[in-house]
Amino acid sequence: MLDRGRIKLLLIALICAAPTVAAYLVYYFWQPQARVNYGELIEPRPLPEGILGGGQTPISELKGKWVMMTVDSGACDAYCREKLYTLRQVRLTQGREMARIARVWLIDDNRQPETALLADYDGTTRLHPSSRVLQQAFPAEASRRDHIYLIDPLGNLMMRYPKNADPGKIVKDLARLLKVSRIG
Repeated sequence: MLDRGRIKLLLIALICAAPTVAAYLVYYFWQPQARVNYGELIEPRPLPEGILGGGQTPISELKGKWVMMTVDSGACDAYCREKLYTLRQVRLTQGREMARIARVWLIDDNRQPETALLADYDGTTRLHPSSRVLQQAFPAEASRRDHIYLIDPLGNLMMRYPKNADPGKIVKDLARLLKVSRIG
């Protein structure tokens, strides 16, 4: 049987070894599931120069702002309208910070949007880049129409949101970015 001295020694050894064993187990066997952001981070890449051309708004108005962007047809089906609505509402929920956010609709065909649609989403910048420029901006995208994209104030495409994204989670992402950002 162990005497008191040996029990104390073993207890001290266990207490000293426990943090090392715990660190080993956490490092090799525990994978965190939670992320801070909802959107999928993309390797930041600058947008091609031509993508910000061909719109009714001067390019200088987009520089230095966070840009929420969608790519779709000028015909704008129901899903396109839903994305435009999401862009508008997410921007409005930012309150006094909404001046730091711009909305852009990249029209990827030659169809013209309906006048009523343009009135509903007044303030959304419409751009008509060439298909070559769109291919440069989104080279590996299977369907660029499925996502809402986020561009940082330096002009880098840096995040995208999934199809049928939860607007509440986009609001939280954007609020966090606006809070910590010093560049736009």
